[in-house]
Amino acid sequence: MDNATTNNTTTCISNGNSSDNNNKDTHRHHPPSTNNNNNNDNDNNAIHRAHPSAEMKRGNQTFRVVDENCWDSGARLRDMDATGVTLQALSTVPVMFNYWAKPEDTMETSKFLNDDIAVRIAQHPDRFVGLATLPLQAPLLAVEELKRVAVDLKFSGIQIGSHVNQWNLDEPALHPVYKTAEDLGLAIFVHPWDMDTAGGRLVKYWMPWLVGMPSETAAAICSILMGNILDLFPRLKFCFAHGGGAFPFTVGRITHGHQVRPDLCATNCKVSPQDYLGRFYTDSLVHDAKALDYLISVIGEDKVILGSDYPFPLGESHPGQLTEEAKLLGSDLKERILWRNAVEFLGLDRVVQQQQQQARLASA
Repeated sequence: MDNATTNNTTTCISNGNSSDNNNKDTHRHHPPSTNNNNNNDNDNNAIHRAHPSAEMKRGNQTFRVVDENCWDSGARLRDMDATGVTLQALSTVPVMFNYWAKPEDTMETSKFLNDDIAVRIAQHPDRFVGLATLPLQAPLLAVEELKRVAVDLKFSGIQIGSHVNQWNLDEPALHPVYKTAEDLGLAIFVHPWDMDTAGGRLVKYWMPWLVGMPSETAAAICSILMGNILDLFPRLKFCFAHGGGAFPFTVGRITHGHQVRPDLCATNCKVSPQDYLGRFYTDSLVHDAKALDYLISVIGEDKVILGSDYPFPLGESHPGQLTEEAKLLGSDLKERILWRNAVEFLGLDRVVQQQQQQARLASA
């Protein structure tokens, strides 16, 4: 099998053998191939296309210029084949979560984005799986769409932001979403978003992305752990982007804080944050071999998943290359990171079996 990725975010699975890759990329982003023509509040976020590139805009300001591999399945598949990625988990671009908008407008946009991903999957069911976006600011609407993407679209999971407006991820209002995802067997991929980009002191040097995102992800993990979410929903599977952000490298400080200030940190959960290690996933996107080795030692060998953030600049241009070239990792561990852990996280046994059967027929 080759790597597996997501539309906007990519998670890859790979066996670490460049001649026979099986990489599955779970952190890969995919905006729609066309705009929703309906007029609603979400038109503040729009894509203006001039083939083979496009401008993503927030209001009248350009947010990012993207190339056709961001939305065109043909270009995406060519990149996948060239880098040994067999499967991508497609998800929307976090800026399109639209949690700030009117709930009914975000619901409409979420359906549009999810349906677009479903079309890609239907065209290439052995290469793509879907992570849905939801109107989380309205949890009952989110549950409605969650059921639709699970039952009708057959998605493997959802992608959510590191917070929902003023709610952290321990917000009790989100419990119905977690319960429904748990009951339906859907995984949750958490991506940082909505960092300080409004002209504050962190805007310089691209710090919202370089510093703000790791901080956002660490805050999301702390909220899940200290909010007792993993014990309230023990079968729910979470994966956090970008190697868990700052969390793996500050877990000692966080654990110490939980011990010395239980009046502040242990109000909802008496269990030490350190005791939850091994109960959630992160992707592998850390850009440094030593950091990857440390990440695995903290999060667990069976809990780190190949993620590339394809096709954006901060991603890994060749998904899995850092893992494949890591001198401290054995071949079995590389195989786990490159694809086996993602198969478990996303429940991809059926897709993997199809790919293996096709490979055997091709070689016959």
